[in-house]
Amino acid sequence: MEKTPSQSQEPAFQHGSLSMAPTNKNYETLEIESINNIEGEEEAESEMGNKKAQEELHATTDQKSIRNKRYMPLLVLNYFLLFVGSVSSSMLSKYYFTHKGSSKWVSTWVQCTGFPLLLIPIFLPYSLLKSTIRKPFTDFNKKILTLSIFVGIMLGINNLLFSWGVSYLPVSTSSLLLSSQLGFNLILSVIIVKQKITFSNLNTVILITLSSIILALNSSSERPKGVTEKQYFIGFFCTISAGLLFALYLPVVEKIYKKVYCYEMVMEMQLVMEMTATALATVGMAFDSGFSEMKREGKEVFDKGERVYWVLIVATILAWQFCFMGTAGMVFLTSSLTGGICMTALLSMNVLGGVVFLKEKFGGLKAVATVLCLWGFCSYVYGMYTKMLEAKAISQQNNNNNNINRHSGEDSSSLELVSMVKNLGVSH
Repeated sequence: MEKTPSQSQEPAFQHGSLSMAPTNKNYETLEIESINNIEGEEEAESEMGNKKAQEELHATTDQKSIRNKRYMPLLVLNYFLLFVGSVSSSMLSKYYFTHKGSSKWVSTWVQCTGFPLLLIPIFLPYSLLKSTIRKPFTDFNKKILTLSIFVGIMLGINNLLFSWGVSYLPVSTSSLLLSSQLGFNLILSVIIVKQKITFSNLNTVILITLSSIILALNSSSERPKGVTEKQYFIGFFCTISAGLLFALYLPVVEKIYKKVYCYEMVMEMQLVMEMTATALATVGMAFDSGFSEMKREGKEVFDKGERVYWVLIVATILAWQFCFMGTAGMVFLTSSLTGGICMTALLSMNVLGGVVFLKEKFGGLKAVATVLCLWGFCSYVYGMYTKMLEAKAISQQNNNNNNINRHSGEDSSSLELVSMVKNLGVSH
């Protein structure tokens, strides 16, 4: 019996003028394409998961990341150290000169000689707290050592300039003059670390610079007793120079810290910097008979007695150590400009402290200069606040867009899979 075409062949699927006779080959091709699409989606999801895991790992290991659990405690701790150290160190340094202390090298030497205290934050997290598996000085290579020594020399020169300035100027005047470092800081941050200029930071720099100019115009009535006009202007320009050098120090340190991921390593670098600055001051002390001068000063010269003298020396060492630790931490966790802004805000506290504790004059021009300084700082803080709100809104929008894209991708994949199944059903 002869077979009919319908018995020997599968029915053809017609669509308009086109006809397709599905075969096993077509079925296998569609099946392979389906499997490949699923595998491609799984690979994309795997890559996305790996990228997210890497981001999570970076957030948990890099202490500069705001998502790191140690970020906020470190930020609060370092600003507290900066607050206590900045205010008390200026007061104690001026107290030394007010009560007949006269050695600039002694005043310079005490600023960094407390560097052994840095061994506590370096070794405590690893040895006692067990909060890190990184051994101290593990990643400390020759390049970092060289950079730390170079910055330490800058720090030593800055300390000497500060000592000369504070010895001839009222602490309130020197504090407001040091606020001029913010303008230098902004300019050097733009050059060195590519800091963006915004209205808030530019407005801050202008206002604080104006406050320094007002103080310069008020110099004749602010000169302390026993200080000649020549000495006053030496102190004035030494303080301005110290502000300029410190403004260079901050962005240089920030650029170095960009390759550092943990606070302990920042303290290790700070240890080397302060050892270098101490060595520089020790050489000056040795040539100027500073150590024998300290003994004689405590027994014969300092008008508050030997015991108060040595308590003052120890307290000044601790205060300066807190100040430098807080500064290094703020630059590491935020930026050199933010660190400079925070220090500038504290300088206004020094002005008030000089008036309250050291009985310095607080005339009209100094009041205007203080208001301008605080106004500039508040302007910057408000700019930072609005910037954080904008960044938060952008981050939220990006998350929403990612969720929408992910869901649309899943819907598209589902539609493709349904279409393939339908085609397979038709082919059968």
